[in-house]
Amino acid sequence: MVNRHTAQKIRKTHRYLGVFLGLQFLLWTISGLYFSWTNIDDIRGNQFKNKEFKPKAFTNLIDLKKLNPKIKIATLQLKEIDNKPYYWINNKHLYNAKTGKIKENITKEEALAIAKKRIKKDMKVKDIQLITKTNKHHEYRGGLLPAYVISYNTPSAVKSYISKKDGTFRTIRHRSWRWFDFLWMTHTMDYEGRDNFNTTILRIFSVLGLVTVLSGFLLWFISSSTIRKINKNK
Repeated sequence: MVNRHTAQKIRKTHRYLGVFLGLQFLLWTISGLYFSWTNIDDIRGNQFKNKEFKPKAFTNLIDLKKLNPKIKIATLQLKEIDNKPYYWINNKHLYNAKTGKIKENITKEEALAIAKKRIKKDMKVKDIQLITKTNKHHEYRGGLLPAYVISYNTPSAVKSYISKKDGTFRTIRHRSWRWFDFLWMTHTMDYEGRDNFNTTILRIFSVLGLVTVLSGFLLWFISSSTIRKINKNK
């Protein structure tokens, strides 16, 4: 068995580590509970989407050869904007798939029309704004910009995001998602971008957490009356 002085050092180390790491352990536990008790489809906002939505089919589209001959096509998508078909080429150029005319941007009215088809019919629009930049903590971080953000009159403060470049319905954000995002940040300890599991602070707390647990086991071992009896009998 260890001597009394060493045992006191172990207890003190365990105690101070517990105080220092306690808040983060609490955040890990709370966030873990939240993740396990929530439906990821609801977090993604599927409950606010129009489940009857189906992409519109088009015929008699213009031959791609009749578009700008200088463009070399690497990627191609067919998009519906205001009930009209458009080619989205190389994630950069938008062409009317009937006339071949290039389209520079999506208007607010077109963005509202796109969102109307994708969102449940009973949701009323409160406001629409154009955003041109976001930071690492913005709920639309990493999304294609500029984009229209449409706010709705709902208790959950629902917002949808439509790309101004190509008219894509990008995502839905709401109160539960924002709580999820905040707790995810505390869980990963990536306080800049949320999704980096290799941050220095996370590594330090993980190692210290392991030390705290091991010191707790060691304290139990050196202070257990059962262990003492076994050693005494030996």
